[in-house]
Amino acid sequence: MKALNLLVGVFGATFCLVSGSPALSEPLSPVTVKQERISVLVEGSGTDIILIPGLASSYEVWADLASRLRKTHRLHLVQVAGFAGSPAASDPERKVAAPTAEAIAEYIRNKRIEAPVIIGHSLGGEVALMLGARHPDLIGSLMIVDALPFYTLLIAPSATSETATSHAAAMRDAMLAATPEQAEAMQHASIARLVKTETFRPGLAAAGISSDRKTVADAMYELMVTDLRPELERIKVPVEVVYAYDPLYGIDASNVDSMYRNAYVSTPNISLRRIDGSFHFVMLDQSELFAAAVIEFLNQ
Repeated sequence: MKALNLLVGVFGATFCLVSGSPALSEPLSPVTVKQERISVLVEGSGTDIILIPGLASSYEVWADLASRLRKTHRLHLVQVAGFAGSPAASDPERKVAAPTAEAIAEYIRNKRIEAPVIIGHSLGGEVALMLGARHPDLIGSLMIVDALPFYTLLIAPSATSETATSHAAAMRDAMLAATPEQAEAMQHASIARLVKTETFRPGLAAAGISSDRKTVADAMYELMVTDLRPELERIKVPVEVVYAYDPLYGIDASNVDSMYRNAYVSTPNISLRRIDGSFHFVMLDQSELFAAAVIEFLNQ
């Protein structure tokens, strides 16, 4: 149980607290398309790739990958409303991931993007799964980065959406009740469990603190009670799940492998790839290995 709690802290703290974004390695061309739920920065030319960041993150988490791909691909870097300083969107249903998936589907249709590759990290991975299951004819392939189809599996492997509700509500309420000082302290404390590379931590913390707290709390609740496993069989396109592991998790790598394999067992045409020596932000901690995995996936 202690080891599992450590894994939850490393992999899942981005859901329960907030995550953020490092500084860009170089400027991105400011060609931005704005919708109510999302804004999209478009750059490069070639095959279309849509990149979706995680909870409270900016599209800047993809900076290293974007620098490698922009010469050969047209990149659509999504910024979710309410995250990393962007204006929040109102929703009477208090949902974030599902409306974001619908907004991206609308964006694909409006821009007449044909079979884009979707890459999503954390909450962005959940959004990508929603796109694949609910709009299977709109996309070409999916890469899910360090995300499970039901987050609460990290806490209770036998959990259901119903049994997760009370715990999710308590965590949402605690987040909303925290003072600004408490929220900032929790944010800084969580960053060390989310990314190993210290140079990224100040930017990650700053972007998380600048996120709209209600949006983050609502998104966290939504993730904890949403079980996408029954929908996975609807996905028609190739799926690759890339997930992180480090010995500091305190459990065997084989246990993490089993967790992912079992969570995605009903997904057709799936492959799983573990990247070692990384915490949750695998694209930052192991940028070379992650970029190589993405390029190999794109070339399949």
